[in-house]
Amino acid sequence: MRAGVGHDGRVTEHLPADELAPDVPVPRSRAVRRALGDEGPDWDPRGPVVRRDPVVAYDGMRGACPVAKGPDGAWTLFSHAHVMRAALDPETFSNAVSAHLQVPNGLDGPVHTAYRAVVDRYFTPERMAALEPVVQRVADDLVAELAVPGAVDAVILGSHFAVRAQSAWLGWPHDVWGDLLQWMADNQAATRSRDPERTAEVARRFDAIIRSLTDARRAAGDAAPDDVTTELLRERVDGRELTDAEIVSILRNWTGGDLGSMALAAGVVLTYLADHPDLQARLRSGVSDAELDAVLDEVLRIDDPFVANRRVATRDVVVGGREIARGDRVFLNWTAANRDRRVFGDPDAFDPEGNAPYNLVYGIGKHVCPGRPLATLELRVLTRAVLAATTAVEPDPRRRRERAEPPVGGYAVAPLLLR
Repeated sequence: MRAGVGHDGRVTEHLPADELAPDVPVPRSRAVRRALGDEGPDWDPRGPVVRRDPVVAYDGMRGACPVAKGPDGAWTLFSHAHVMRAALDPETFSNAVSAHLQVPNGLDGPVHTAYRAVVDRYFTPERMAALEPVVQRVADDLVAELAVPGAVDAVILGSHFAVRAQSAWLGWPHDVWGDLLQWMADNQAATRSRDPERTAEVARRFDAIIRSLTDARRAAGDAAPDDVTTELLRERVDGRELTDAEIVSILRNWTGGDLGSMALAAGVVLTYLADHPDLQARLRSGVSDAELDAVLDEVLRIDDPFVANRRVATRDVVVGGREIARGDRVFLNWTAANRDRRVFGDPDAFDPEGNAPYNLVYGIGKHVCPGRPLATLELRVLTRAVLAATTAVEPDPRRRRERAEPPVGGYAVAPLLLR
C-alpha cells in the first residue's frame, strides 16, 4: 500500500509544500551545470517538464543527474543503485521524516521493529487466504454493476473497488463508502493545491472518519463486532495497549494509503492490458495466481504509480558524488529506479521472471511495504473479475487518457472500453 496520506506501503510522498521554487525546465548534467557556473536547483519535481510526462522526465533525470537537488534543497535519488543504497541503510537515511505520528512507517530501529511485528500479523498467508473469498465477492459484485459492453474509467473503478474491499477487510459499514470516496477526491485536490491548511483539514477529516469507527467499538465493549478493526483495538506493544493515536495512525496507514494506491494500480494495469491484447489473451487463457501476480508486479515496474518515499539524512553522506548534509530530506524515486537501463536494459521490455529480483514496486529493506500481500490479492482479484466479465478490454479512442500530476504517478483518467 502506498499520495497525500503517507504510509509504509509506498504512497507518493512529495508533500504540497515541498517544491515551491520556479520551474527548472530542462535537466542538465552536473558537469555541464558546474562548467556554466550554475549552482541552482537541478530540477523542479512539479515543473512543466515533469507535469507533461513524469515517466519520461524521471528517465531523463536518471541519466543526466541521478542525484538531484530540488528548489527547496531536498534531494531526489533516481538510479536503482542509489535508491537501493538508501532503502537498505535506515541508520543513515531515516524514515522519521514527519512531525506527526506515523506507525510504523515513520519509525526506525527497535521501535519500528516492535510495531512492525504487530502490523505484519494482519498480512500473513493464512489471513490472506481467508480474506480472498470476501474480496472476490466485492470484485464480482462491483464488476456486475458495470455496463458490458460499455465504457469505464479504470481509475474510478479502482477507487470504488478499493473502498469496498478495504471496508470489507476492516469490518466497516457500507455507509462509510461515500465518505471515503469523497475523501479520496478531496485529498488528491489538496495535494495538488500545495496549500498546507487545506491538506491538514483533509487529514483531520480522515482521522475523524476513523475515530468514529473506533469510538463506536470501544463503546460497545465485548459486544463490538469481531473484525480487524476491533482486533487492532486490543493489540499490545511492549506489554501495553496501543494508544488511540497509534491505532488511528495504523488505520490511516492501511486505508488512506491503500485507497489511492489501488486506484492508481488498477488504472495502470487495466490500461496496460488494453494496450497489449496478446498479454490479455494469455491471462484469459488461464494462468496460476503466482504467474498473474508476477505479471502485475512487472506491469507496475514498467509504469510504477508509487513515485517516491521520503527519508532524512542522519549524518553527512556522499551519494553519487553529491554531498548530502545531515538533516537534508531525500526522496527515493521508485518509478525512476524501476526503469534503470543499467539493471533492466530496455525498461519497457516485459520480462516478469527476469526482472523480479530487482523490482522495487513495494520497496526493499526493513521498511518494505507490509501491505504488499493485501495489495497483490486485491489487484489480482479485480483483474480476474474484469477479465471474466468481458471478452476484451480495449482503449477508448473517444476519450483521452490523462497522466496524474506530480507528486502522483499513473493516470488521473484511464478510459477503456469493455466488450
